[in-house]
Amino acid sequence: MRLLLIADTHVPKRARDLPAAVWAAVDDADVVIHAGDWVEPALLDALETRANRLVGCWGNNDGPELRRRLPERADVVLGGLKFTVTHETGAATGREARMAREYPDTDVLVFGHSHIPWDTTAKTGLRLLNPGSPTDRRRQPYCTFMTATAANGALSEVLLHRVERGV
Repeated sequence: MRLLLIADTHVPKRARDLPAAVWAAVDDADVVIHAGDWVEPALLDALETRANRLVGCWGNNDGPELRRRLPERADVVLGGLKFTVTHETGAATGREARMAREYPDTDVLVFGHSHIPWDTTAKTGLRLLNPGSPTDRRRQPYCTFMTATAANGALSEVLLHRVERGV
């Protein structure tokens, strides 16, 4: 199962639309996971129409309509793994241990908020993934998103993709 992980898209505040490379990844993915901060419902509408399957949550910059349509936390089983999707996880210091305590039955935690890519594994085996942002790099050198494969209870081919300017 091919996965696309995105977060902090902030459309149309930080970009008019998702970059072409992200839309191409949407078309290639079996499941698109969005970890919040959509900003406007139009992107949710577009992804619901175009994605084969969409799993998402709302973020701190998402208003009442997005909060009505999306959960604060989404839980789903994909490829034999339990995924939890949430926007905020708090401070980076101690994140793995804190999230392992908060999500003891989760295999993969996908989160956003910081716009900083993150890929670590807690001592319990919980995998923590933040794809960064495809539209707002903030203090990062590049805008980013992630792809991965989930199959037979294993996550593989976790790749961080740079979004080149103007692409």
